[in-house]
Amino acid sequence: MKGKTQKICLDTSIIVDGKISEMLKNDELKNAEIIIPYAVLDELQAQASKGREPGFVGLAELKILRELCEKKGMKLRFSGDRPSIDDIKLAKSGRMDALIRDVAKTEGAVLYTADYVQALVGEAEGVDVQHIPAETKIEGLKFEEFFTPDTLSLHLKEDVLPMAKRGKPGKFELMKLSDHPLTRKEIEEIIREISEAARVSEEGSFEIVRTGATVIQLGNYRISIARPPFSDGMEVTIVRPVVKLALDDYKFSEKLMRRMKEGAEGIVIAGPPGSGKSTLCASMVEFYQKQGKIVKTLESPRDLQVPPEVTQYAPLEGDFEKTADILLLVRPDYSAFDEVRKTRDFEIFSDLRLAGVGMIGVVHASDAINAIQRFIGRVELGVIPHIIDTVIFVKDGEVKKVYDLELTVKVPSGMIEADLARPLVEVRDFETGNLEYEIYTFGEENVIVPVKESTTVSPLKKLAGERILQDIRRFDPDAQVELVSDNKAVVRVDNDVIARLIGREGVNINALEDRLGIHIDVEPRTGVLGNEIQFELVEKGNSFEFIFNRNLIGKAASVFVEDKFLFSATIGKKGSIKITKDSDIGKEILRGLVGKKKVKTYL
Repeated sequence: MKGKTQKICLDTSIIVDGKISEMLKNDELKNAEIIIPYAVLDELQAQASKGREPGFVGLAELKILRELCEKKGMKLRFSGDRPSIDDIKLAKSGRMDALIRDVAKTEGAVLYTADYVQALVGEAEGVDVQHIPAETKIEGLKFEEFFTPDTLSLHLKEDVLPMAKRGKPGKFELMKLSDHPLTRKEIEEIIREISEAARVSEEGSFEIVRTGATVIQLGNYRISIARPPFSDGMEVTIVRPVVKLALDDYKFSEKLMRRMKEGAEGIVIAGPPGSGKSTLCASMVEFYQKQGKIVKTLESPRDLQVPPEVTQYAPLEGDFEKTADILLLVRPDYSAFDEVRKTRDFEIFSDLRLAGVGMIGVVHASDAINAIQRFIGRVELGVIPHIIDTVIFVKDGEVKKVYDLELTVKVPSGMIEADLARPLVEVRDFETGNLEYEIYTFGEENVIVPVKESTTVSPLKKLAGERILQDIRRFDPDAQVELVSDNKAVVRVDNDVIARLIGREGVNINALEDRLGIHIDVEPRTGVLGNEIQFELVEKGNSFEFIFNRNLIGKAASVFVEDKFLFSATIGKKGSIKITKDSDIGKEILRGLVGKKKVKTYL
């Protein structure tokens, strides 16, 4: 004689957990009638429609339950009322769970649940409850079988051979892990394990949940899940950092280490995907934390391997701008932004830096200059050196290039007319100091112009230099000449002959320029300067006037802006030298004053 049929009402948690199908397979449930509340079905459908893993796992489990019940001759049916719009809106407050309990009471069924709160409330209401806690593996997951110590990432897709990248950043090999393609069922089982582990593990979190795409952080693993319609098939990509390095492991030069300790506050780490940017960023975070700095991070997903003293922030309510508002309140010395991609990310990075927070940003770029290019157009050109002071380009896990940025006012390289001077950003190789790029506004466009500093002198330039020296040596036999471009030369002579070479109102040098067809700047030779003398610089109408002590009347004075020689002249009877603003020299003085450069005079 058959025993009495037991009614079992299932809630969402026990279905997603997969425990009931396991019990059916092991014949732990017999003569049972399984009841699924419509509230459960609608909730699973809603989650799946939003691309959330529990919805897909739960619907797949319902399909398995129906097949098992048919095989074992057991009844499975749906019952209860469909949730209303108000029920859906109040789902987070427990309205769905209440509908499920109502079905259990109405049907006189035992409520099976893996949710401890649901079990407590059901017992309080007098419902017969069977609480089966979730037995979720958080270690020894199926996907971990594919990982070896040198595995960088795992690539799994339905109907495709499982693949893995093995080696080290920038030097890896893509390898097949099996001769048999993975089935959809195997992929779904891997996803179910990961989702359950992330839900119960203290080291697990759902970082991004979108329709058809989910990103999960589980310990050191960053797991990206894609499913149709977002992708053309079920896919799981799992990335894990292979190495954790200290800053000393990168063998920074003494000069760069000094920069990191004393001056770098706007650091951009650039490189192509998989080059080791985030590893270097984590090393810098740990370096500054050990220097006694308060360090925070902005990440999505939060996968930087940093000390526990460093708090890792995600986008607050999905918005990094709100995270930045909180960040300013906690007053960090440094913040690491991993990764800066969207225009709003660049703006937030800039806002935090200009607010006085030291910033470390990770940017995808094919070379170092492209990392700077990505800021152009998003922030004003003149502000860029105040936001970025150090650009570090990483490739194959090694630092390949370091750039230093500085704002200046000058004539761009390749131009010779003084009135073409403008503010520009100089990009120099940090180690050598060589100028490699200039960034400035040309017309209405911001342009990045490579600067080639040639170390060889062409035969034509050499011949032109000798021709110039023939005329200059009658003033100074030891004169030196340097051709800085096809149309410009710098002549260096003894300080005593500068005034005679230039002539009254520049008559001599102008005649020489007309004859040779080249612009000539006159500078004193190194080591020939006299003592620096004090003066007062005043503006009078359309001129600048240098006023000296009257006991210097009749003496020759040389005027410099910083280390750049401008002119030499004799101090007049009134103890002054007057220069009109409209002259080339006057314009140079004006640019120096605007650029807050020091004007100096030597006797």
